[in-house]
Amino acid sequence: MKTLKFKTNINCEACVAKVTPVLNGNTSVEKWEVDTKNPEKILTIEGERINPQELAESLEKIGYKAEEIQ
Repeated sequence: MKTLKFKTNINCEACVAKVTPVLNGNTSVEKWEVDTKNPEKILTIEGERINPQELAESLEKIGYKAEEIQ
């Protein structure tokens, strides 16, 4: 399983609720969580065959930024 991390602007529970359908609807994503207490609002995603660019674009469509970090 692959783990990716993204710096985001997902900063509250309402934001998490808004991104939930997008992330749960992505068949490559098996598990995800957002650390809203971290200043960089780190989104951690686990799964197989995750396309980071596609994932970031799907979040941008609903108003959130996601920048992959190593």
